[in-house]
Amino acid sequence: MTAATIDEAAPRVADVASRTPLELNARLSAATGAQVWLKREDLQPVRSYKIRGAYNLIVQLDAEARGRGVVCASAGNHAQGVALACRRLGTHGRIYVPGTTPRQKRERIVTLGGADVEVIVVGDSYEDAFRAAQQDAADTGAVLVPAFDDPRTISGQGTVAPEIVEQLGHAPDLLVVPVGGGGLIAGMATWMHERHPATRVVGVEPAGAASMGAALAAGAPTPLAEVDPFVDGAAVGTAGRHTFPLVRDAGAQLMTVDEGHACTEMLRLYQSDGIIAEPAGALATAALDAGLVIEPGSTVVCVVSGGNNDISRYGEVLERSLIHQRLKHYFLVSFPQEPGALRRFLDEILGPDDDITLFDYVKRNNRETGPALIGVELASADDLSGLLERLEDSPLGVERVAPGSPLFHYLV
Repeated sequence: MTAATIDEAAPRVADVASRTPLELNARLSAATGAQVWLKREDLQPVRSYKIRGAYNLIVQLDAEARGRGVVCASAGNHAQGVALACRRLGTHGRIYVPGTTPRQKRERIVTLGGADVEVIVVGDSYEDAFRAAQQDAADTGAVLVPAFDDPRTISGQGTVAPEIVEQLGHAPDLLVVPVGGGGLIAGMATWMHERHPATRVVGVEPAGAASMGAALAAGAPTPLAEVDPFVDGAAVGTAGRHTFPLVRDAGAQLMTVDEGHACTEMLRLYQSDGIIAEPAGALATAALDAGLVIEPGSTVVCVVSGGNNDISRYGEVLERSLIHQRLKHYFLVSFPQEPGALRRFLDEILGPDDDITLFDYVKRNNRETGPALIGVELASADDLSGLLERLEDSPLGVERVAPGSPLFHYLV
């Protein structure tokens, strides 16, 4: 894998992938004091950069290999790239996706691939789907098309880097890239390290699936004990054996962003910029206010990697965002079973701008008190201390539902 390998992939990829826009973003530029540009890979025909790697691999197969068909595993975006490649090249594909893949992505796979692909749902994680795809390839002779861990996939995905430099007219000072298994950052960092070594490359992982950071810390790909599947486009439990050394040798830096923070940035992108990003697509821009050091006046490019977000998920996205911003809180409150108890709670404990978003109460006639599960949304995170003080001073029995507790996971 060299910069030349990626340059050679560029004309192949151009047959199917769009030359996506590079847009200056006023909101993020004002917030950081830098020039922040967004590379809009969410505007690809499959709404993510994954078409680059999938097509680059499949188009290089000879007629005999294409005749055996291809198989892949994906949380959704790579599957769409494989589906479109199969349709364009007349190759049959079997695509394994975990049960956590949003319905919108599954439907798009079928739409893009048509009769040339079949979608098979298996397991609860990318790793489950990948094992099934590996077994299929071993049993049938079909060609395995990895989502990130193959030099041909990496080379195709890496073509985003030279495209950015061509569009910008020069190399950026800082390049921020979302990271799942590492194919995108491995290709882009390799090309930048060789062609423009002064550019700082930062990879951003979801906090609940930071497999590349774990690999760099351990010196080798290391399976995570647990993976949060919410950022499905980047929820990979083990960094790739090809991607890891490339990221390490290119000197890319890694950082994490909380899933709730990614949700907040998704909403900002939508409400302020008119960009529909999936959780993984919002990782790079979310990093800009998550502790990333940015030089004032520097040129920063963030890759918006995908826009395949199921609209039915926006309820959870909003909930996670409010919790991240410390605006949403849950309590178990024991009310005395007497008239006026709820009214006193509203008048004496809730602040003037506090809003009850959940109230679940079951009256128990054989007891003097009855428990209620209450969700409260605050107008400002600074209002929390006053609410907690009033709850503590009240005669009510109050238990705060802690983030990470079993009940909290049930609610969110």
